[in-house]
Amino acid sequence: MPLKLTIITPEKIIVDKDVDEVVAPGWLGEFGVLPGHARFITLLNIGELIYKTGGEEEHLAVNWGFAEINQTRMTVLVETAEFDHDIDFKRALAAKQRAEEEIKKTSMIDAQYEALEAALKRALLRLDLYQKYGKQK
Repeated sequence: MPLKLTIITPEKIIVDKDVDEVVAPGWLGEFGVLPGHARFITLLNIGELIYKTGGEEEHLAVNWGFAEINQTRMTVLVETAEFDHDIDFKRALAAKQRAEEEIKKTSMIDAQYEALEAALKRALLRLDLYQKYGKQK
């Protein structure tokens, strides 16, 4: 019995298919989902989402969101989701450099500091996924 995975951003449906397994970046850490999983809803963090189908893996960089899981379905709502093979290395590197420069100029008590840290985390994730998987495809 497969698990129906749907990943949705505000712009479009990124994934809508039957999968064997999902590993997602939960707010409190990574978690896995198989068909028949107990029902729950959780917050998602910035991180790598992996799904497996017939021995093949797909890797996505996801940015904040929610996941609803039941025995037959996992629905993921995230701000952004990007497959490893779609990552633009130069753009991700530029985003990393911008975030690092801005963090240097910003105090930890500044209201923008958290947003800059999140931007840096997203850029580092995208660079990591590209280097691990994206450039191979």
